[in-house]
Amino acid sequence: MSEENKNIEEQDQFANFDWEAFEAGIEDTNPEVRKEMEALYADSLGDVLESEVVEGTVVRMNDREAIIDINSKSEGVISLNEFRYNPNLAVGDKVEVLIDQREDKSGQLVLSHRKARAIKAWENVNKAFDDGTIVNGFVKCRTKGGMIVDVFGIEAFLPGSQIDVKPIRDYDQYVEKTMEFKVVKINHEFKNVVVSHKALIEADLEIQKKEIISKLEKGQVLEGTVKNITSYGVFIDLGGVDGLIHITDLSWSRINHPSEIVELDQKLNVVILDFDEAKTRIQLGLKQLQAHPWDALSADLKVGDNIKGKVVVLADYGAFIEIAPGVEGLIHVSEMSWSTHLRSAQDFVKVGDQIEAQILTLDRDDRKMSLGIKQLSQDPWTDITSKYPVGSMHQGIVRNFTNFGVFVELEEGIDGLIYISDLSWTQKIKHPSEFCEIGQKLDVKVLELDVNSRRLSLGHKHTQDNPWDKYEEKYTLNTIVNATIKDANDKGATVMLEEGVEGFIPSRHLVKEEGGSLTKGEAADFKVIEFNKEFKRIVLSHTNIFKEIETKNIKENKKKSAAAAQNDKSTLGDLDVLAELKKKMEGGK
Repeated sequence: MSEENKNIEEQDQFANFDWEAFEAGIEDTNPEVRKEMEALYADSLGDVLESEVVEGTVVRMNDREAIIDINSKSEGVISLNEFRYNPNLAVGDKVEVLIDQREDKSGQLVLSHRKARAIKAWENVNKAFDDGTIVNGFVKCRTKGGMIVDVFGIEAFLPGSQIDVKPIRDYDQYVEKTMEFKVVKINHEFKNVVVSHKALIEADLEIQKKEIISKLEKGQVLEGTVKNITSYGVFIDLGGVDGLIHITDLSWSRINHPSEIVELDQKLNVVILDFDEAKTRIQLGLKQLQAHPWDALSADLKVGDNIKGKVVVLADYGAFIEIAPGVEGLIHVSEMSWSTHLRSAQDFVKVGDQIEAQILTLDRDDRKMSLGIKQLSQDPWTDITSKYPVGSMHQGIVRNFTNFGVFVELEEGIDGLIYISDLSWTQKIKHPSEFCEIGQKLDVKVLELDVNSRRLSLGHKHTQDNPWDKYEEKYTLNTIVNATIKDANDKGATVMLEEGVEGFIPSRHLVKEEGGSLTKGEAADFKVIEFNKEFKRIVLSHTNIFKEIETKNIKENKKKSAAAAQNDKSTLGDLDVLAELKKKMEGGK
């Protein structure tokens, strides 16, 4: 029996079957007939499930919809909007559809072509990712950082760096073009797909690179094209393989950026300096194709000659001077000034300055040269004895402190040292910063001068009269002064006699006449018991004042007692003499 006759017979059987009587239980049915009817009904629905993608046939179309037959009990209707990507859709075309519902409220089969395409697209994308297969995609438009590509109906992202192996400057040239891609990343959580066209090119180039590198030799000169310029160097396309010219290998002269030497798409001859077959890296050089500037340096140039050049690099320790393209000399900061106080090179020159200098050393083999600026002016120590003789007075600027003194600059290149003991006649200074400040002007006197060692000894206190000459007369031994205790400790106390002059009272000399000792803040009379001009020392005593009075009183009392005793003795003697005389007179009588 033909398929068509079979379908007609099944329809006749369904048409003659009283379903209402069967449902109501009015008319019983033969079990065999019932079983046969159910099987025929199931076959008519087809073996389809909801949310399943099946293939259907377009059986009818109108202006808005397409009627799809999936061999079920009813046909489905799909809006033509879901077929906008396929304007040539026609009756009889096979299309994939998703069964949204077996029946809606009206018993209609609900289908979706758009959802079916999305499901199939993800299946195809995942398969392409897992298998590493190449897919076709349509570049729809530009977006931030790359392009949007339609792959199996899914919008995938093509990063700008993955379009080609060389940097792309015009993205618009790829819009609305169909290209081959490789799926390189899928984010299932956010439904993101990333594709790459560069990966396909790299795979082909890798084989080509190895073949080219296997034929390379150091020193070989090749022609290449500038492919990319970075701050650290230039990438050169050697015809299927890239090489790098580091910025230091572009020119014998110093440059700030490779763009000063080359430009994009420029053709150059380059020399192979080194290469790594395993890593497919090629190191190229451009300056090596030219003679080294040092080889062209004049043979007449020698130490002691004056030359002119431009400051190209500055550092704290000095400046590099270019005297010819690729030929540089270093001026150390110590050779920029006769001053012994080293400063930064920026204090003397700046980049771009045209200066004159003298050649101090010249090594053509190592290609090194040292220069000096200060040698162009006279050494200030040349006539030092006439300008700064011993005993002369001058004014200088405080430049530096040490624990033992102060360095004072008299002029550029001439410094002298003031020892801490030569700063003041009266002040007791622990550190020079207590007495003066950096940059302060100070009057000085030349105390010593050693030309050979370039040493100058100065004094500040010597510019004034020594007040201790006056103090020597004012604070003689046993002089009584009145003062107030300034500080006190276990050893003794100090008093301020006048500005810058202190006196010291040992503890045993602080005892008062009525008992106890003087304390801080008490005023009293003191006697000078020691004066040392050399060590600037004055020792006082309060106790000695009343002790000497007591001693004096004791001595006077002793003297009076002795005199009285002598008087008493004389009186008694006179009486004895008279008694003896009386006795003699009486005897004679």
